[in-house]
Amino acid sequence: QVQLVESGGDLVQAGGSLRLSCAISGDDDSINTVGWYRQAPGKQRELIADILRSGKITYTDFTKGRFTISRDYAKNMLYLEIDNLKQEDTAKYYCHADAWYEGDVHEFWGQGIQVTVSS
Repeated sequence: QVQLVESGGDLVQAGGSLRLSCAISGDDDSINTVGWYRQAPGKQRELIADILRSGKITYTDFTKGRFTISRDYAKNMLYLEIDNLKQEDTAKYYCHADAWYEGDVHEFWGQGIQVTVSS
């Protein structure tokens, strides 16, 4: 199975930048997709971006060039850089993976990390 641990969340001012990190451990060869989601208070969890096993990257429309996902395979790390932070980016951010485990594809989540953007 796969374990995911996020770090890098913070209280930041609007207009600033932040980089979130996700340490990936476990059976790396079993992973199909890794990505970042977020959930704001009172809203559903939403996909930000993900990276397929092939390396293809997909961004959700709202990211509008402010979000950059990247993966360091040597360090088993996943990153999300957010530029020009806005108050509406305030949310709990989650690292996610789809991976094979016990003969089936399972979803794995990190514990989530808070990002708060102040005016």
